[in-house]
Amino acid sequence: MTRLKSDFLNLLQERGYIHQCTDLAALDHKAAQGVITGYIGFDATADSLHVGNLVGIMLLRRLQQTGHKPIVLMGGGTTKVGDPSGKDDVRQLLSDEVINTNIASIKTIFTNFLTFGTGHRDAHLVNNDDWLGTLGYIPFLREVGKHFTINRMLTFDSVKLRLEREQPLTFLEFNYMIMQGYDFVELHKRHGCTLQMGGSDQWGNIVNGVELGRRMRELEFFGLTTPLITTSSGAKMGKTAAGAVWMKAERLKPYDYWQFWRNAEDADVGRFLKLFTDVPLAEIEKLEKLRDAEINEAKKILAFEATKLAHGETAAKSAANTARETFEGGGKGENLPTFEFPRSSAPAIIDVIMSLSFAASRGEAKRLIEQGGLKLNDRPVTSLTATITAKDLDKDGTARLSAGKKRHAVVKGV
Repeated sequence: MTRLKSDFLNLLQERGYIHQCTDLAALDHKAAQGVITGYIGFDATADSLHVGNLVGIMLLRRLQQTGHKPIVLMGGGTTKVGDPSGKDDVRQLLSDEVINTNIASIKTIFTNFLTFGTGHRDAHLVNNDDWLGTLGYIPFLREVGKHFTINRMLTFDSVKLRLEREQPLTFLEFNYMIMQGYDFVELHKRHGCTLQMGGSDQWGNIVNGVELGRRMRELEFFGLTTPLITTSSGAKMGKTAAGAVWMKAERLKPYDYWQFWRNAEDADVGRFLKLFTDVPLAEIEKLEKLRDAEINEAKKILAFEATKLAHGETAAKSAANTARETFEGGGKGENLPTFEFPRSSAPAIIDVIMSLSFAASRGEAKRLIEQGGLKLNDRPVTSLTATITAKDLDKDGTARLSAGKKRHAVVKGV
């Protein structure tokens, strides 16, 4: 591996973040000479980001760790349009009120990863609705639209793949890449930003922004993307049978977040430690050599360090203690997911499974039972019509429900 000049790109290279760069040598030179300002955009389609967004958040963290200035661009404006990248369906249009509520919620996630303030290298959060929301349509087309050709836009995967699959692509969505390119120009004008980063699926949009800066203002912009992050088995990062792995505690308890990382495949542990934690590379190299049962210690470190970044050290310690009580002590850790029901009732166990997100559908819940994967108080549940009653509870009024070996919850009668 050839060592680069800048601490920033060396760190990215050593930890496996770099997939494509518009001009790696020139960016490396610029980053070695002084402070650069870089950004990543996040649309506000939900009130939380998920683990699929985490590599982008960590990129901004690495930028700041090596002495540069990160900008978090919230897509208050572009969310009204919808990014067609990787989508087959037209996004549901959200109201301004919902978008603003989502942005306010998402802001809190970044404070755990970045240092915000007014200093030269402090992170800054910006909303692109500040400029996109005030654009005049005809002036915008005359100033910016003339730099984009339909021929070129049709070659980008976000458009081409959608058309090849004969899925509808609205004219509204077709404008997304123009708006994203214009964001880059506007961020340079307002904040001196010269670097846009993102996932590999954003390469076309990022290149558009780099080229737009050159055509409109003769600016030197740079684009950098990360590889598509998948598990060793090929699954999309951040997706589980129960759905997205959310980063807000209100969406997903810190224990469940910890457990997601603890359940990483053996072959992924070293790579995920590099990408998603601050564990030193020398220590990761030692952990990567662990095999068989010993690899579980590396997984616990991964889970603890990733949870500490997202939810704080106290939450990470609590999650680790709960896991230890549950798995090693055979108990019911106090922070396990809990399903409460009136003792006078008898909830169907399939409904309990769905409520706890042990399955993404009723069909999946049924298969879990049929395949012997569900246990109540360590005894297999064999009936699809099984219920939980007061007789299943211990003297504390609780029972333990397990899906496979790694997902556990407490059922409590009240």
